[in-house]
Amino acid sequence: MIRLVRSSTLREMNAQTVEMHNRATHEYGRAESLLVDVENAQALLEEERTAACDMGENLLLSQDLVETLEKDLAAARDDLARAEGELSVLRSQQLLDTEDRAALRVLLRIARRQQARPDRVHLLYRYGRLHSVHSTRDDAEIAAEDEGADRAGWTSPSATDVAPNPNEIAWRIQPMALGSVK
Repeated sequence: MIRLVRSSTLREMNAQTVEMHNRATHEYGRAESLLVDVENAQALLEEERTAACDMGENLLLSQDLVETLEKDLAAARDDLARAEGELSVLRSQQLLDTEDRAALRVLLRIARRQQARPDRVHLLYRYGRLHSVHSTRDDAEIAAEDEGADRAGWTSPSATDVAPNPNEIAWRIQPMALGSVK
């Protein structure tokens, strides 16, 4: 069967075919562009997934590092507390040592004073007979006063005085240089 198609209809159909072809070409180009966009998005997604995995690994490493640092910090705090305790003990020991040194110095001074040999002694006579020997004149006077000597009776002889007989003087103190008697 033969069909007769009018030329105007044929032109319309050709125009529609060209338009459809153009639209199909345009849609095909758009589809290819979308395919490229999808591939790019997938590549970006894969990069982001890799970056997220790396971040996750870094996060785990960071958490491990934080835990290690927290343990080290706790150990350092323990060491610091121990060191502070030792420091307070050492400070108190140092104070004791300082006090001990001061006490030893005092004792050493006392011992040196006691060891220091006087250059003279004082002989206490009663009526010309030796009564006692003293390291100072004051000690000799005190000993005589304890035996009944008058407290106000002590005088020093002057160069013009005539020396009385030692047997006539109740209490007499005579200094004597040490090492002078051989």
